[in-house]
Amino acid sequence: MFLSTTTNNLDAKGRISVPSDFRAVVGDGGFDGIVVWPSFDGNYLEGGGVALMEEYLNSLETMDYYDEGRMALQRAIFAESRKLTFDSGGRVTLPKEFAEYAGLNGHATFVGLGRRFEIWNSEKYKSYIGDMRQLARDNRNRLVSLRRPPAGGEA
Repeated sequence: MFLSTTTNNLDAKGRISVPSDFRAVVGDGGFDGIVVWPSFDGNYLEGGGVALMEEYLNSLETMDYYDEGRMALQRAIFAESRKLTFDSGGRVTLPKEFAEYAGLNGHATFVGLGRRFEIWNSEKYKSYIGDMRQLARDNRNRLVSLRRPPAGGEA
């Protein structure tokens, strides 16, 4: 699970260190890296591991092949994504167009969101998070416990 918020330096070549706990989440032995794409919800990047991409694929396969929504999501996620391999120091190189899209300039903030993460311009994220906290407060009653009653029946 991707947790925490971390700001790291982005060098002139587009290299950035991925937080070590993020690297541990995607370290399944298959592909040693992350998958990143421009968000279609705003000027930031979204990412995860290959397992997340498989979840998206499985979800999309519940839709009709030529459903316009399915095709749009496939293009926005799969066609736009890039597999970024870790170097020996745990860094990846962000494509220049990704850094430009997200307005990354010397720093980038990784935001853990459970199964996925986002990469933001640090200043934009700082101004955005206040509104998100308020929205979370306004919606906290929507969190529902999924705990099951103990064996034997009663909760």
